Amino acid sequence: MKKILLTLAIILTFCVIGSYAQSTVSDEDKAAITATALDYIEGWYAGDTERMERALHPDLAKRIVMTRDGRSQLQQMSAMGLVQGVKRGGGKNTPPEKQQKDVTILDVFENAASVKVVASDWIDYLHIAKFNGRWVIVNVLWELKPQKK
Repeated sequence: MKKILLTLAIILTFCVIGSYAQSTVSDEDKAAITATALDYIEGWYAGDTERMERALHPDLAKRIVMTRDGRSQLQQMSAMGLVQGVKRGGGKNTPPEKQQKDVTILDVFENAASVKVVASDWIDYLHIAKFNGRWVIVNVLWELKPQKK
């Protein structure tokens, strides 16, 4: 019986701690995190380099695992490469009705956030950090959606 009570006390403690960590995120930070993710994806669709640059930390790494001939390769893009892609037009050819930009904050703790962005042709998992008082994207791991037949 003591073991059961001790186990329940430990579980309850972790639940309270986890709940406290989530509840300390301010509405202002949640709005800023969402705005950063929207600057990223809407900047892509609009071909707006200013919005894209505002969303990114200069040392950003955007990565995807591509498999060809049964072998996985890690492909990477830098912040500069991403901004240059936007400058070349980015997603401007995506019709507005197909510009999916669903943003979900998955987790926030202190100065770190994980965010999922569902776009028209891919899904991005963003790591966003509060850097010098501003939320910016430092990492992106992304995956292409399967092509519709």
